Amino acid sequence: MDKPERHFDKELADLKKKLLTMAAIAEGMIDQEISAMINRVERLAEGVPQSEEDLNRLQIEIDEEVLRLLATRQPVASDLRFLLAATRINGELERIGDLVINISENTHILAQQEPLKPLIDIPRMAELARQMVRESLDAFVKADPLLAQAVIMMDDQVDALKDQVLRELLTYMMGDPRTIERAIALILIARHLERIGDHAVNIAEDVIYMIQGRDVRHPRTPRERPAAEPEGGTRASLS
Repeated sequence: MDKPERHFDKELADLKKKLLTMAAIAEGMIDQEISAMINRVERLAEGVPQSEEDLNRLQIEIDEEVLRLLATRQPVASDLRFLLAATRINGELERIGDLVINISENTHILAQQEPLKPLIDIPRMAELARQMVRESLDAFVKADPLLAQAVIMMDDQVDALKDQVLRELLTYMMGDPRTIERAIALILIARHLERIGDHAVNIAEDVIYMIQGRDVRHPRTPRERPAAEPEGGTRASLS
């Protein structure tokens, strides 16, 4: 391998490190904000605004670096798919940060009033969503389509918890109109956590595309998720 090729490998590795930094920041934001909700912190969780700024800065840096590498290196095959996946994952992580900020706004509402109910399902949702973010990036780093597939399958658990939260809180609102503001805040938090899980699924789907060249974003039926195939497998039909 000649020197320019080795330098390109280093550039790709640096890009991967920046994405991992973004993922770590996003995970930390989820942890901080859910802790603030459980502990009824009225102000925005310490460090969350700066973390969002860091995510925004890294998003711009990564997009600019991907464009530079596309223009100067003219990558093909797996390198090209890596760069395309990197810019998609970059956007997903930035949107996760935005959702955490949305959660913080509802946390502020809840902290100013008496607790509506013990928090059980929402912290479970938060842990699952954080795990999905972490494992989707692990799949990216390890180039592991099976781990990416496992992340996709976890989405059903998050969806089921969100539905359970919604049913329970609707009961509270119908029984006592005074609970409506707090119930809606909790419903929105659950919805934002579900969306974080969705973004982790998007990352996992990008990983499968990067490794195998298969686009699994639009399966034939709503819950039909093709099993990950070994490298070099045929592209799944989307008809």
